[in-house]
Amino acid sequence: MKSPVKAGDAVAPLLPELQPPDDLDNTGASFSSAVFNLSTSIIGAGIMSIPATLRVLGLVPAFLLIAIVAFLSDASVEFLMRYSAAGGSSASSSYSGLMAESFGRAGSVALQICVALTNLGALIMYLIIIGDVLSGNGSEGAAHLGVLQEWFGEQWWTARSAAIPLTVVVVMLPLVLLRRVDSLKFTSAISILLAVVFVVISSGMALYALFQGTIKAPRLVPSFSHQSFFELFTAVPVIVVAFTFHFNVHPIQAELSRVSDMAPAVRVSLFLCSVIYATVGLAGYLLFGDATMADVLSNFDRSSASPLLNDVVRLSYALHLMLVFPLLFYSLRLNIDGLFFPKARRPIVSDAVRFLCLTFLLLASVYLAAMAIPNIWVVFQFAGSTTAVCLSLIFPGAIVLRDIHGISKRKDKILAGNMITLAIITSSIAIYSNVSNLFGGELKSSVLPMEMYKLHHFSN
Repeated sequence: MKSPVKAGDAVAPLLPELQPPDDLDNTGASFSSAVFNLSTSIIGAGIMSIPATLRVLGLVPAFLLIAIVAFLSDASVEFLMRYSAAGGSSASSSYSGLMAESFGRAGSVALQICVALTNLGALIMYLIIIGDVLSGNGSEGAAHLGVLQEWFGEQWWTARSAAIPLTVVVVMLPLVLLRRVDSLKFTSAISILLAVVFVVISSGMALYALFQGTIKAPRLVPSFSHQSFFELFTAVPVIVVAFTFHFNVHPIQAELSRVSDMAPAVRVSLFLCSVIYATVGLAGYLLFGDATMADVLSNFDRSSASPLLNDVVRLSYALHLMLVFPLLFYSLRLNIDGLFFPKARRPIVSDAVRFLCLTFLLLASVYLAAMAIPNIWVVFQFAGSTTAVCLSLIFPGAIVLRDIHGISKRKDKILAGNMITLAIITSSIAIYSNVSNLFGGELKSSVLPMEMYKLHHFSN
């Protein structure tokens, strides 16, 4: 039997082969499966910072920013798919391959490093958040009890050192051992449902508070009484990070029964996630106003007269992150494999030893980092903003401007140039603002530093 051509045979593979190995089930994935997996890739920890962006920007600029970033994400994904189709080879069937075609090995390595840093940081963040929900967090100077501690008291098995490893072994490990992205379609669907539960409950709480008259009128435009003009730009990278899913586009497209379904699946997913982001952002901002924290989940710790609602909100989001975890881990594992085994003859999903060794090594690394780092918001802002902006805007735009296949139109190059310019300017200003706040000795109202809002919240 003739062996299929696989993207894993490329010099610098990043994402899985266009056709799965012969020993795996090769039924084509459906349109709904692609939508679920894409939406799950988009909605992650970034949703918690959306209410804070409304607090920083005001309603109108924040909603406009969500729409603009969603549009640019759709355009950048379309660029990637168009150049993959124009390449017509296994080398162009992955994001890494596209960068290698345009910029050589250096481009491929730069992309892989960005994917690794973005995904690794997100996975560590997920475990930290899950630990906060289950076992609480006192690193910010105020005691936040976790759900397990509220239910069962201070026990050894409700502590962070027991809850996180148990979650990793029982929930994460079986899911990350699956070898196909499409195998996660049911968990992806459940994760979207849990995100909807989070949206519905938080929106219901906001409506209830609105009818009770306990909500102040939200700001439509930003206020400069407690923040500078430059600090407004810290919201831009947060939204960009929230829409960064480009590293999962090729593997999801590769498993579709009809490749033509990919473009509409991306648009449906972006629309769905934009609505969810806008709804959660509005609900969170209405509920907590100027006391909205960067991690809005922390606001629900003592926010409602109903402890049950507080617990449902926190647990639904924690379970959502548990089910999103394997999708990001899937991409991270393949990316690390491409970096360290670029000339491997067999793709990692067909090499059991390599697959298991990398899986356990990466999972252990993520777990140890999550246990060692109590709060990585500021670090994630600097690393996540720069790498995510590269993945979602700068690299796709650079591929279009390089245009090695001669298929870019003038409007494509103008859009690509604007994407790169916007990314560089806003990220530079955001980094400058965050560095100034971090080393200036002042606690200002930027998007991700949480201390000011927690101190303000608990002092009232």
